[in-house]
Order: sequence, then structure tokens, then C-alpha cells
Amino acid sequence: MLHRIGWTPPPPPRRSAGAGGESTRRPVITAEQSPRTTPPAAPAELSATGALWTRLVALHSRVDALVERALHRGFGIGLSEFLALSACAGAPDGEMRMQDLTDAVNLNQSSVSRMVTRLERTGLTERRSCEHDRRGVYTGITGHGMDVFRRAVPVYESVLAEALDLSAADPELASLVEHLSALRT
Repeated sequence: MLHRIGWTPPPPPRRSAGAGGESTRRPVITAEQSPRTTPPAAPAELSATGALWTRLVALHSRVDALVERALHRGFGIGLSEFLALSACAGAPDGEMRMQDLTDAVNLNQSSVSRMVTRLERTGLTERRSCEHDRRGVYTGITGHGMDVFRRAVPVYESVLAEALDLSAADPELASLVEHLSALRT
């Protein structure tokens, strides 16, 4: 397979002769000398679903990068922090259990814990204990966090629209953006 794409392994390093003067170098078998029991497979191609998913990941990455940069520049928060503030702002009493927050921002528990620590350090959220279950830990948005979130929403929405418009100009992504736009209406 490697030979088909133009790559051949480098020869092994030369070794000095052994104690009796014989060479300790092993013979190299090239791809042409190697016996094959089956013919080489045709190049693999993605299914329609695989190709669509690859384009969707590319669109997601492009949009995320632009939104992330704008939120960081304007408010000192990343996209995950914005999504956490959004989830807390929309929750009853402005607070969420850590596990529910993990699901809301699509990060693993360890990453959410570090993110919540950063949000607490900047005064955007605070940890709260559950009145009914002292083992339960909640993350609640603070007044300052709500203010930052409210100011960040228009920036998020504006940059999101701009990123999607830019992506619509890319022939590889245009149909995806068109489908997303159709879903909004």
C-alpha cells in the first residue's frame, strides 16, 4: 500500500560487521518482492453520509473559530464559556447541576469543571449547593455574568451570521449553509 502512494521505507542503518567479520545487516524486501495474495484495493471513498459529515465538520470549525475569536476579543470568554452562560441564564433560578451543564456545552466533566473554575474566577458564575441534596453542586450565573452574557449575545449573533455568510461563498459549504438557513424559517 505504501509503495502505491510513492513512499518506500528508508534502508535500515548500516551496521558494522560482527565479531567474525560477517555482516549483521538484514536484507531489505521491497514491495515488488513481497508476495501478494490479494490485489491492491481501489482507493477508499467516503459514503455520501461520510462526505456530508466531513463538510459539516469543516463548516462547524470555521464558524466556531470566528465566533470564538470575537467573544474572546470582546468579552474575554470563549465559545464554551458563552454556551455555559447561556445555559445557566436560561435555566430556572439561573443555575444548573454540573452534569446538566456538561450535557449543555458538549464537553466532558473534567473540561466543564475547569471551565466553571475559570468562570468563577472572573465572577461570571458561582458554585451553589443544592438545598435538598448537600452533595449536589450547582453552577449559577451571577449578576455580572448575566450582564456579560446580555452584551455578548448580539456579538455572538452578528458574528454567527457573518461566518455563515462567508461560508456560503465557499462552494464546498454553500449547500450546507443553504439547508441551515431553510431550517431557521
